[in-house]
Amino acid sequence: MFYREAGDFKTSYQEDSQTFPIRFDRYRYYVVLLVAFAVVPFFIDDYWVNAVFLPFLIYSIAAIGLNILVGYCGQVSLGTGGFMAVGAYACYKFMTSFEEINIFFHIILSGGVTAAVCVLFGLPSLRIKGFYLAVATLAAQFFLVWLFNRVPWFYNYSASGQISAPERTLFGIPITGAETAPWATYLFCLVFTLLSAIIARNLTRGTAGRKWMAIRDMDIAAEIIGVNPLKAKLSAFAISGFFVGISGALFFSVYLGAVEVGEAFGINKSFLVLFMVIIGGLGSIFGSFAGAAFLVLLPVLLKNVLVGTLGWPTDLAAHFEFIIVGALIIIFLIAEPHGLAQLWRVAKEKLRLWPFPH
Repeated sequence: MFYREAGDFKTSYQEDSQTFPIRFDRYRYYVVLLVAFAVVPFFIDDYWVNAVFLPFLIYSIAAIGLNILVGYCGQVSLGTGGFMAVGAYACYKFMTSFEEINIFFHIILSGGVTAAVCVLFGLPSLRIKGFYLAVATLAAQFFLVWLFNRVPWFYNYSASGQISAPERTLFGIPITGAETAPWATYLFCLVFTLLSAIIARNLTRGTAGRKWMAIRDMDIAAEIIGVNPLKAKLSAFAISGFFVGISGALFFSVYLGAVEVGEAFGINKSFLVLFMVIIGGLGSIFGSFAGAAFLVLLPVLLKNVLVGTLGWPTDLAAHFEFIIVGALIIIFLIAEPHGLAQLWRVAKEKLRLWPFPH
């Protein structure tokens, strides 16, 4: 009754293979985009932007990148925080060295630098996998944080060791700095998030995505049928690093404005993005958004309910948040390994047949 595909015929292969083959899904997608671009900017304020929208959009890009590597290609990575730091520091160097270039291109170039660094640290994946690859990427996390802390060139020899984003504008509108408007930073990050989702969706549905999933399911069998493990794994690291680098650049320049690498991009950041992918759903672009939304909204909800309403101490509420996230990860790994994305798919299947029984 509410979700039907009766009468929704396809007359070509292109129509049948599109991202949203059901007309109802396409309309819902267009409505969400319309609200995001044309309605939300007029109603948001600094609190909503800084507490909800910017973290959600930026973490969604990072989760998409990690999901390509872990969910689609099966290469475990615990170095997401370090790779985000690469994007942030690359963006800082570009912004301070090439002031005449638009900040949009600074962020794109930062993603390219991070992709190159990810490929370098992804080389061990050609020889090792599973737990050993996780340890190798964890070593990359600690090495990159140490590097940005110990080499003064990366933070332009600042006495504090912090990096601060210079003021930059886009079409005359401030994007970084103290004079930014909430709607401007929101739309800027929203454009990057939308482009990242479209690119990732098309990549995972194409030849590259099929090769990644073949490597994930059984790398030896994939090599037998003609998939080159070298190109498949390194391309996954490169694409993943590109998205993670963009998220790190946005996290530094647009969201925080000033960062210290150990606090902003420590090991906790790597685990946070990994938890988003696990809870949202491995091997799902929608799952990346669902996991990011869940772990961004959960602290805000707990803070408002436990601290604001019930009067709990802030540290107790923070510990309770850790307990909830840990329990949810265990539950999802045992009961529903495909995460929120699978629950959404099941709900849609039930709606398609409702009110008739299965």
